[in-house]
Amino acid sequence: MKVLILGSGVVGVTSAYYLARQGHEVTVVDRQSAPAMETSYGNAGQVSFGFSSPWAAPGIPQKAVKWMFQEHAPLKIQPRMDPTMARFMMKMFGNCNPERYAVNKERMVRIAEHSRACIDALRAETGIRYEDRQRGLLQLFRHDSQVEAVAKDMKVLEQCGVRHRLLGAEEIAAVEPALARVPGKFVGGLHLPDDQTGDCHLFTTRLADHCRERLGVEFRFNVDIQRIRRGNAGIEGVITSAGELTADAYVVCLGSYSPFLVKDLGIRLPIYPVKGYSLTVPVIDDGGAPQSTVMDETYKVAISRFDDRIRVGGTAELAGHDLSLPEKRRATIDMVVRDVFPEGGDVDRAEFWSGLRPMTPDSTPIVGATRYDNLWLNTGHGTLGWTMSCGSAQLLSDLMAAESPRIDPQGLDVSRYAA
Repeated sequence: MKVLILGSGVVGVTSAYYLARQGHEVTVVDRQSAPAMETSYGNAGQVSFGFSSPWAAPGIPQKAVKWMFQEHAPLKIQPRMDPTMARFMMKMFGNCNPERYAVNKERMVRIAEHSRACIDALRAETGIRYEDRQRGLLQLFRHDSQVEAVAKDMKVLEQCGVRHRLLGAEEIAAVEPALARVPGKFVGGLHLPDDQTGDCHLFTTRLADHCRERLGVEFRFNVDIQRIRRGNAGIEGVITSAGELTADAYVVCLGSYSPFLVKDLGIRLPIYPVKGYSLTVPVIDDGGAPQSTVMDETYKVAISRFDDRIRVGGTAELAGHDLSLPEKRRATIDMVVRDVFPEGGDVDRAEFWSGLRPMTPDSTPIVGATRYDNLWLNTGHGTLGWTMSCGSAQLLSDLMAAESPRIDPQGLDVSRYAA
């Protein structure tokens, strides 16, 4: 079967990998000049299977109001006349209750845990390296209330068989030795020993090379995707700046831009771009830098270690598709890395970046079939695109081949929004 994949971020390239391994003839199309040049380029560097949690959580609507008046708040909302943003926020707040949180958390962990097995197998099969480390994630708590609140997450982790351990303040430095240099800042932490880190851009580009060289995948870059053409028998082609491209099946992996492409087909995707920022900091003191990923729960900032760099990612900003880099948005992630690892890196020489995470109201990606037999979706992964990419791509390949899926796909496709 000829498959045309729209988008060459980490989700598009992993989709190409699994579909090509099944023997399909795969072509990937993207407007950029190379893979992983947008949201996959400068993300936080965490592959956080056990940490997969919905942004839509109990208490978030009340916190959102409070955060509007805080300088270092994890959520920022740009006031604007944007009915799409208003609808997204209403739907997200509708998921901020304990019942919906538990359902959404289970769905996310279901995909993420499958993704753990998939990326481990992929790394073993392809041999690619991407400054990766398999040393876990440490979620840090500055307040006792955060330790109490994590109990509900631990129940889901137990149900899903995810290894985890709640640490006291005196235990966190055993996991991340550099934290011994900042005593008294944290009251405890949740350690997820099976989580991983790495450079998502490097992972995606090297996987794309493997797909091209070993699996025969064709990549067509610098091609603008304009619209999908439907006919009586389903999707008949994709109109692009390079002409019409045709295939037997089509997969939309365009992240925050996916809704625009399928809207004229009568498919409404409740995906909104949630802007995030990152700093890439040169390491100057190995002993003062993180060894894996640390998540500061108070500010929702992740700090990950590459070989000789520290990646610091955070802030969720609702501002449409704006990719500008205002210095005031740098302030929070700059402050957190200086506060947690003050001696680890040269923050003044950091690279500042922004990207658009394709967020759904329930934080769960949209993976699976549509009303058109030959049109498929793998999009809406939010802040955990890399974490879920291999699992969602492998699931998609099973569904497209009409094979028995290796995880339960219930609740993951676009039909969950039908009501």
